[in-house]
Amino acid sequence: MHAPIGTFDDARPAVDCLELLTAPVADAVRAWHGDIPVEQLIYVDTDPEIADTAAFVEHYGQDLLEQSANCVVVSGKRGGESTLAACVVLSSTRIDVNGAVRRQLGARKASFASMETAVGETGMEYGGITPIGLPADWPLLVDSAVVDTEWVLIGSGRRRGKLIVPGKAFVELPGAVVVERLGIETS
Repeated sequence: MHAPIGTFDDARPAVDCLELLTAPVADAVRAWHGDIPVEQLIYVDTDPEIADTAAFVEHYGQDLLEQSANCVVVSGKRGGESTLAACVVLSSTRIDVNGAVRRQLGARKASFASMETAVGETGMEYGGITPIGLPADWPLLVDSAVVDTEWVLIGSGRRRGKLIVPGKAFVELPGAVVVERLGIETS
């Protein structure tokens, strides 16, 4: 199979390689439903040693810089209560944690969750966290630019391997809320 973006040697439907995914991601792919057929969730094998963005796009294709998204776990706090959420923005932007995220969560303060919390609560590897398979009760804030991108490269739950999914698939994920300007252009 040829991946719709990038230059990957090994691309196949994620549903055909569930053993390569973490348990929460595999479970979410297995239970997939909605307007986007599960076969459009594509798994591509990647080298975890070149996972940093600059090396990754140099190896797999420069077009991926504008077609990749990061999924980051954040914590919103108000009073003594803490809320975990995930944010998905294009890799060419940064998350507006103190503006859009804080407002969306109704929090007084928002910050990135610790690595220990992100890994422990998602069941995924740090550097591979993906919006597919997150806890269903979490808010999932998705930048509108991600939804408007035809194909998006995201984590697979592990540092090895990525998923390529249609941008419009993000609106069908549990807890998804599309947020304008969640991602801020970096200078």
